[in-house]
Amino acid sequence: MNILVASDSFKGCMTSKEANAHVKKGLKRASDDFQVQTFPVADGGEGLVEAFADLTHSQIITVDTVDLYFQPIQAPIGYDPVSRTACIEAASVVGLPLYPKEKRKPLDTSSYGLGVLMKKAMELEIDRLIIGLGGTGTNDGGIGLLQAFGAVLYNRSRKPLEPVTRNLGKVAFIDKSRFSFNRRVQIEAACDVKNPLLGPNGATYIYGRQKGLSRTEQSWIEEGMRRFEAKVSQTFHAGMNKKEGAGAAGGLGGMLQAVFKASFVPGLEVLAALGNLDEKMEWADLVISGEGQTDAQTLNGKAVLGIAQKARNHNVPVVCLSGALGLGYEGLYDYGICSMLSTADRAMSFSTAIKEGPVKLEKAAENLGRMLEGLKGCLK
Repeated sequence: MNILVASDSFKGCMTSKEANAHVKKGLKRASDDFQVQTFPVADGGEGLVEAFADLTHSQIITVDTVDLYFQPIQAPIGYDPVSRTACIEAASVVGLPLYPKEKRKPLDTSSYGLGVLMKKAMELEIDRLIIGLGGTGTNDGGIGLLQAFGAVLYNRSRKPLEPVTRNLGKVAFIDKSRFSFNRRVQIEAACDVKNPLLGPNGATYIYGRQKGLSRTEQSWIEEGMRRFEAKVSQTFHAGMNKKEGAGAAGGLGGMLQAVFKASFVPGLEVLAALGNLDEKMEWADLVISGEGQTDAQTLNGKAVLGIAQKARNHNVPVVCLSGALGLGYEGLYDYGICSMLSTADRAMSFSTAIKEGPVKLEKAAENLGRMLEGLKGCLK
């Protein structure tokens, strides 16, 4: 049996590459007759650079920048000189998990460090820059990104403003005289989010709470975002709220599309093209995917859903091995997944589940493999 393993990362536990390796090891323990290939998966968040480097056999360069609170941090750049392509992750610089919940100050966050990372990637000999937008902790509408590329923001008194979320509504004038970026580089934002920038389904009201904004703060930051968007439109003659996905990454989606002329591509589609995923689907008799928790949110465009949809196009069954199955996971049966299994074999705390996750995943894969081996006489 030919088995393709294409698991997403298990957040805080395993990268996609690590999860795939554990599944493969468990399957091979069940039977040496299984022919197993792995495919790294990421939807635009954590793991995109690693997956890019694996698929293109390219290098990862580590550079200095700052995080969402302007603290020094190092971040990776995947660089493929053959295709003249670089890949970066917003999450590596302005990621929500970089700080524990009790230390988060969402009003003081900035995307400035991502701008620094983008600039350093553009200094390489590239024609294409892929930016993963998943897993961010900022809601600054890209105000930091603008300043990193030379724009200066002023309040009504013509005093410079720090490019942080709390100052969105204070921007009265944007000086773009020193704003510049390498326009020859094609920018692609790898993201599955389709929310607009503003409104009840926009960046602030949908994602603000998980980033730490209170209901009151969401209300006045929404108004600040509206004013900032108007100033950006006035200055750059490009509206941030015009295209689908503008609300991604706290408004970074809108900034990248409007000012940096970025195109939007689902994260899985980027990797699928780089790694010839369709060819691997044709080869496979079975696909195994998974993630930390599979639930109703998976139906909103997460990588597991994307894998299931691609497999269905090739008439290949999919089994999902995830750390947990949450509310609404059953909806995935309508998208071609034939079985969904949790690796948790007993009641356990979250910390224990994280610690034992790799072993549990490997064992679950072995158990699945033994079942397949036992039933192979009944299968095609």
